[in-house]
Amino acid sequence: MIYEIKENALFIADSHYPHHGNAFLETLQKLESGELQTPQLFLMGDNFDLLFGHNDYIKTFTEEAITLLQKLSKTIEIHYFEGNHDFCLQEVFPDIRVYSRAEQPIVFRLGEKNVAISHGDKYVTGFGYDLYCNILRNKTTLTLLKPFEKAIIDHRMKKLSAKNICHAFCGFEERVEAILEHYSEVDMVIEGHFHQAKVRGKYISLPSQACQNKVAVVEEGEVVFKSL
Repeated sequence: MIYEIKENALFIADSHYPHHGNAFLETLQKLESGELQTPQLFLMGDNFDLLFGHNDYIKTFTEEAITLLQKLSKTIEIHYFEGNHDFCLQEVFPDIRVYSRAEQPIVFRLGEKNVAISHGDKYVTGFGYDLYCNILRNKTTLTLLKPFEKAIIDHRMKKLSAKNICHAFCGFEERVEAILEHYSEVDMVIEGHFHQAKVRGKYISLPSQACQNKVAVVEEGEVVFKSL
């Protein structure tokens, strides 16, 4: 089944909530209140600075946002593209269409165009990173780590809160060209991950909500960046 990207669809990427501002939570609150409306919500990964399934303790850091998303998923079509900070989420959000890194990219239709959508860390990443992802984003691994969960999560959350995530990407154009070699059969590519808010040919690098404080919205069949 190929889904259609709807008019006024909302794309939110790389919010890194809660360590890098409350914009993500505030957006969810606006959606709940009706101040902000969309028929379709694309969460493009790293919306949470750290969240994964099969673990109750990690949920305590972002409980309000999790609860709001679960509520919104009853009335809004939501697609969640797992990132490198948020993964194994299907059990967290049972009513959201969740796509793991292994499943990405997913092809949608926007008018007459085939659009490949992904968080952005699928291609041109290297063997070591791929192996790390396969080991970490695994229910068995997360279960084995449960006896040490509090110490590990507390340490990781502390490090993430101090991390500088907003900066220019040196060599970004070359990276995009290499990534696009994997997308020869589609008309458009939409990814997050890089925090760049740039368009290069058919490649759309979404703004980071944490860094540029912008999202993307489909208006008259075009993907535009805007502040909420």
